[in-house]
Amino acid sequence: MNPVGAHMSVAGGPSRAFQRLEAVGGECLQIFVKPNVQWAAADLSLEEVHRFQEEQARTGVNPVVAHASYLLNLASPDAGLRRRSILTLALEIVRSARLAIPYLILHPGSHQESSLAVGIRRIASGLDQALKRAAVPEVGLLLETTAGAGTQIGHRPEHLRDILGHSRNQARLGICLDTSHVFAAGFDISREEEGEKFLEELDRQVGLGRLRVVHANDSRTPLGSRADRHTHIGEGYLGRGVFARLLHDPRLAGRPFILETPKGPAGDQSRDAVNIRTLKELRR
Repeated sequence: MNPVGAHMSVAGGPSRAFQRLEAVGGECLQIFVKPNVQWAAADLSLEEVHRFQEEQARTGVNPVVAHASYLLNLASPDAGLRRRSILTLALEIVRSARLAIPYLILHPGSHQESSLAVGIRRIASGLDQALKRAAVPEVGLLLETTAGAGTQIGHRPEHLRDILGHSRNQARLGICLDTSHVFAAGFDISREEEGEKFLEELDRQVGLGRLRVVHANDSRTPLGSRADRHTHIGEGYLGRGVFARLLHDPRLAGRPFILETPKGPAGDQSRDAVNIRTLKELRR
C-alpha cells in the first residue's frame, strides 16, 4: 500500500510537523530541515532530535523525507553560488541524518547561460562533493523531476539519466516524480496511454527502482506550460484519474505519495485533510 501524506511546516521545531500531519490524517511526511529561502540555519539541538524521534514513534508516521532549500543551484555557472549550494546541501544531508531521515529531495538546478551538458556535469560533481563533505552514509539524494521553466534541468528522463551517469555515487542517488511538474514539462500523464509511455520511458532511462517518492500534485496550468503551479487533487488539468492509476500501479507499490498543494481552509476542514482523504479514497 502507498502511504499518503503532505509537506508540513516545522515552525516551532521539526517535531511539531508530526502533530500537524496527524491533524489532517497523514501517514507519511515531508519537511524542510532548514529554512528553505535563507542560507542560515539555527543549530539542531539534541533535545529537538529526541523530540522528533519520540513524535515519529508516537504517531507511527513512515516514511519521513526532507526537501532541500530552494536556493540551491548545483548547475550554476556562478562559482560562489555553486560553492554555497554544495556546502548547504552537505549541511542538509547532515541534518537529515541526525533526524534519521532516509531521503533528501532536491531540484537538480538551472544551467543559465552555460550549456545543458555542462550543467549536468556540474550537478553530478556537486552531488558528489556534498556527499563527501557530509560524510554520513545514511541519507540518499533524490533528484526531483522539474517543470522545465527557463534553463531548469530535470524535466526530461534523459537529464536524470545523465546526472546519475556522471556521478561517482550512483548507489546514493534516486529520483522523486512530481506529477504536476511532469505534466507541465509536456508529458500528458492525464491520459492513460501517454502516462504509461512516460513511465516506460522513465524506467528505460533511469529505472523505476530508483523512484522513491511521488509528489502528488494536480496542475494549475495546462500541458506543456513549463510553469510550476500546483493545485488540489482533482481540481486541475490532471484530474483524479491519474492519481488513481498511479496509486494502483504495482511498479510503484509502497512509494509514499506526498502532497505539496496550497495550504488553507476548506469549509470547516483544511485543504490538506481534504486532499489526503481524496488520495485515500482513490487508493481504495
